[in-house]
Amino acid sequence: MPDPLDATLAMLASVTASLSEPWWLIGSAAARLHGVTVEPIGDVDVLLGAADADRVFATLGLPLVAGSNHPTFRSRRFGRWTRPPLVVEFMAGFEHRSGGIWQPVLPSSRTRIDRPGGPIFMPDRNELIAILRRFDRPKDRKRADALKRLPA
Repeated sequence: MPDPLDATLAMLASVTASLSEPWWLIGSAAARLHGVTVEPIGDVDVLLGAADADRVFATLGLPLVAGSNHPTFRSRRFGRWTRPPLVVEFMAGFEHRSGGIWQPVLPSSRTRIDRPGGPIFMPDRNELIAILRRFDRPKDRKRADALKRLPA
């Protein structure tokens, strides 16, 4: 049986092949692709531009959701794709609240990994560590620490 992450990334690559703006995988899936063995991955988090989000949501038939009731995370556009083995959460205009201030989460680095179905992009290891530390949840600190321990 194929690995759920592998199957999900293959499906994701086919959806993202036509995107016009940069996009990134973050969270546990990105940590795994960087070489960290993480707890079972519950979902795949994808940051993308607003125009691409609108097209992806329309293509996949996802409802366009704005905002969030989460106290520390919100997106201007948010959609959950439940067809793949792992749920894919698409986020455009993603922000994290820290010290009472909402700040955008928009990576500046972009590491490409060629996978079956097409390329997958994520922040480089150091930027992913910084993003995870910024989120400051126990699971994110654990992932950041594991990434930091990887050989250079």
